[in-house]
Amino acid sequence: MRALGIGLIGTGFMGRAHALAFRNVSSAFELPVHLHLAALADADVERAQHCANAWGFARAHGDWQQLISDPAVDVVAITTPNHLHFPMAMAAIAAGKAVYCEKPLAVSLQQAEQMHLAARVAGVVTRVGYNYQHNPMLVLAKQMIERGDLGRIISFQGEFSEDFMADPALPWSWRCEPGHAGGALADLGSHLLAMARYLVGDVQAVCADSQTVHPQRPASRNSSELRDILIDDQTHALVRFSNGARGTLSSSWLKHGYKNHLSFEISGTGGTLKFDQERLNELHLCKAGQAGFERLLAGPELPGYAAFSPAGGHQLGYNELKTLEVHGLIQACAGNPAPGPDFEEAWQVERLAAAIREAAEQQRWITL
Repeated sequence: MRALGIGLIGTGFMGRAHALAFRNVSSAFELPVHLHLAALADADVERAQHCANAWGFARAHGDWQQLISDPAVDVVAITTPNHLHFPMAMAAIAAGKAVYCEKPLAVSLQQAEQMHLAARVAGVVTRVGYNYQHNPMLVLAKQMIERGDLGRIISFQGEFSEDFMADPALPWSWRCEPGHAGGALADLGSHLLAMARYLVGDVQAVCADSQTVHPQRPASRNSSELRDILIDDQTHALVRFSNGARGTLSSSWLKHGYKNHLSFEISGTGGTLKFDQERLNELHLCKAGQAGFERLLAGPELPGYAAFSPAGGHQLGYNELKTLEVHGLIQACAGNPAPGPDFEEAWQVERLAAAIREAAEQQRWITL
């Protein structure tokens, strides 16, 4: 088998999640290539070297451009703050390398479009980290919708809420900078927008409202200096899907008690399907005429689940979803058909997010 060299940029939570996925995928699946953890880059060269040693990467770089130009690297995985996605991905594309980028794709629709078009012209493989779509239970949900188990889809009600920004005394960070992040809609809502598109399809029009609940935060921990916050803490949208369905989308990082509440209810003329990422191994289904919902539990009859466990009830977790995402990336790099959102799909998600922001600013319906 030929070797596929992996280069990872970033050593935070997402960097570690990518490293775990690249290490675990060979144990869970028979791969068409041999994975070589070629290089890791971080602006802190000492941390880069420490993480490279701990995570099994062959070498460390203190400059991401060195990693992209490293001849041993075939795939560039980007896990940095959002504003760095654009220059890194564009450089990797120009070098003819596959790009695996965390979401959201970019901090502006213009950047996302440039990335999508550059990748298409270059013909390189791209993937974006909307890893929740790789949950075997959501693959099952999509199959159920497509074969008509719910009848004609009439509504999608979706929410992604967490509480990690709920404390108004939490200090300012890069997530609070419009040019670096984009607020709750970009950070959390992008996952929800991608999920709605994956399960129900294109959105035709949106109307929305956004709010900054805490307009100032301390400049740093225990600081008396306050910095203005110019991004949304919560956003709510009404949507009309191209297939005629209607829906609601909401994102908040202020909602006490929620840690990873990516949830939806999809209703059709023949039934309703419910999901909550905090119970990611379950779907709840009510068919027309039933008295209530029945629980569908993940098990080895689902291919993605079977790669990790031969028995139901043993549960998959976040890192298994990342491993499934990486498996799709590797298959695509090997020239095999593989599901997963690429730069074009991520650009479509950014188009939807941009329309929601415009609708909130102008307080009117926006047609995509």
